[in-house]
Amino acid sequence: MKRAIVALVVAVLGAVGAGAARAADWPTRPIRIIAPSTPGGAADMFGRLLCDHFGETFRERCFVENRAGAGGLIGTAATAQAAPDGYTLTTSSTAYHVIAPAISANPGFDPIKDFTHIAYIGGPPNVFVVNPALGVRSLGDLVELGRRGQPIDYVSPGVGTLGHLLMEQLAHKAGIKVQQIMTKGASQALIDLVAGTVNVGTMTWTSALGQIRSGKVVPIAVTSRARLKEFPDLPTFREQGYEELTAVSWFALSGPAGLPSDITLRLNAAVARMLELPEVKKRLDRDAIETRAMSPEEFTTFVASEIDKWAPVARSVVRYQ
Repeated sequence: MKRAIVALVVAVLGAVGAGAARAADWPTRPIRIIAPSTPGGAADMFGRLLCDHFGETFRERCFVENRAGAGGLIGTAATAQAAPDGYTLTTSSTAYHVIAPAISANPGFDPIKDFTHIAYIGGPPNVFVVNPALGVRSLGDLVELGRRGQPIDYVSPGVGTLGHLLMEQLAHKAGIKVQQIMTKGASQALIDLVAGTVNVGTMTWTSALGQIRSGKVVPIAVTSRARLKEFPDLPTFREQGYEELTAVSWFALSGPAGLPSDITLRLNAAVARMLELPEVKKRLDRDAIETRAMSPEEFTTFVASEIDKWAPVARSVVRYQ
C-alpha cells in the first residue's frame, strides 16, 4: 500500500513538473485565436491585432480562425472545449460571454467556469442616432416624443445586441413604448436609418461614426462614461440621469479553464504592452475605443459583474433562442 501511495505521489509530481516545463517552454508552435465572427467583424479585427503583437512578442506564428454562428456561441464553445495549453484562445466579448449565453437555452458553456479570462482590451460605446427629418435634437426630445404617445420605431444591429438592450432599458426607465424593426445587422440598420425608413437607431460608435460625420444622422446621446474628445457637445446618458445606460461593447482575450497561471500572466502582460503602443492607441482612439488595464482576476470579476447587469435585461426582452 505504501509503495502504491509513493508511486502515486511521484506520478502526480512528475505530471506537475512536466506541466510546469511545458508552460515554461510555451510557445513552441502556432497560437490560434478563435474569432466567433465572420472576417471583418470586430472580434476578427481585435484577434488580428492581438496576433500581430503576439507574433512579435513570442516569436511564434499566431493566426485567427473565424468560427461564426449562433450569435458567437459556436466559436466560444469551441474555445471552452479546447486543451488549456495556451495554443487556443478567443476574442471574448459582451456579445459572446454575457448576452448570447443569457438568451440561449443551451449555450454549451458556462461563461465564467469554463474559461480563463486573461486580459481586457476595450470597446466602443454605443450611440443613439436619429434621422434629421425627425426633428429630434436631444435625448430629452426623444423621450418627450414618446411620452406624447407617438410610437418610436428603431433599429439596432439585431435582437439581443447591446444596442437592443440599451433602448429597452431607456424605454423602461422613461416610461415610453418602443418597437424594434428587424434588419440584417448594423450595416442594413444604418441604410434604413439614412433612408428614413425608420428614424431612430442604437448602435456602436464605430459603425455609426461615418454617417455622423457626414451629417446623415444626428447623435443625441452616447453610452461612454465621459464625453468624447472629438464630439465634446454630445452628452452622455450618465449626465442626463441614465447611469444604467453607461456601457461599451467590449472585447477581450480569454482561453479555456485551467490555463497555467504563468502563461495567463505572460499573455496579460503582452496585451497591456500592446495597448500602450502609439500606433495601437491611435487606431483605437480613432474609434473611441475605451481601454483599461486589468489583471486576470480583475477581468474575471468584471465579466461576472457584466453578467449580473445585463443577463437579466437580456432575458426580460428576448425569448430563449
